[in-house]
Amino acid sequence: MEDNEEDDYMNMIIAEPARSEKETSIQRTARKRREARERGFHKTKQEREADAAAARDAALSTSLNTSNKGFKMMAKLGYKPGTTLGKAEHARIEPIGVVIKENRGGIGHDSEKKRKIRGELEEAAKRVKVEEVGYRERVRQEREEKRVGGQLVGAQKIAEGLDMEADQDAAAEEDDGTTKDSSRVPLNKRPLGSINVLWRGLIKSRLEKDVERRMRADMQQSLSRLPTYDNPTEEQEDRDAYAKKQTANEFVEEDLFDEDAELNEFQELDAGERLDKVVMYLRKTYHYCFWCKHRYENTEMEGCPGLTEEEHD
Repeated sequence: MEDNEEDDYMNMIIAEPARSEKETSIQRTARKRREARERGFHKTKQEREADAAAARDAALSTSLNTSNKGFKMMAKLGYKPGTTLGKAEHARIEPIGVVIKENRGGIGHDSEKKRKIRGELEEAAKRVKVEEVGYRERVRQEREEKRVGGQLVGAQKIAEGLDMEADQDAAAEEDDGTTKDSSRVPLNKRPLGSINVLWRGLIKSRLEKDVERRMRADMQQSLSRLPTYDNPTEEQEDRDAYAKKQTANEFVEEDLFDEDAELNEFQELDAGERLDKVVMYLRKTYHYCFWCKHRYENTEMEGCPGLTEEEHD
């Protein structure tokens, strides 16, 4: 500042000291209540453990200060900040982490236990995958068996119909006097054991259902004859429905429940094998292709692509 310049003390602005607001009684009461609440608050065990773990992690993640005695000792041995310990190129830059044990397991026990648990989980995952694949394969096989079973029933019905038609033609020739066979019995009057085994099971199943139905009808009819039974709303046509009914193809049932070794042996075959046998029977006997759904005029069966279903796709 130059000598000719003088301080203008008359124009100086002097800041007034900040006034401290006096604490009111309400504020003082709230402050004391807050301080008392803070003094009386105690953290739970979980909170204290969490704070201790956070402080420990923060301390472990902090590098040594250059003023630390341990750091000074390492520096004298040639250690420099940011470098590795030892001569190896891939040596550790950071120290081994501290793992706090939370149980009483011995050294290495927890690692072995974890290894076993991990192995069990991997085995369980493999089993689930195998079971899933097995389930899909089983469902696929069940669907395929159901489909082939339906085709088998259809082929058996066709074989039954063609055999019945051939039997009726033979009966018509006898009536015309063309042929005469006194020992021939109509197909629908023959014993069950004399029916072709390829479709005998179909007839047996049908007869068993028919016998069961008639037994129920007989039971209803017997019930209606009891003195205590009275149903005035029952019409005569309902009563007649209980009578025995004869089916169009009524085979002799005398051997229905007898042991049939030939049929049992045929039924033990796979559904696909039984279907193949019926299909071949239709081709050889009637020149009928089950897959073409057509009856040809001769054994050459010209126009038929083959014997299997795949050849007809």
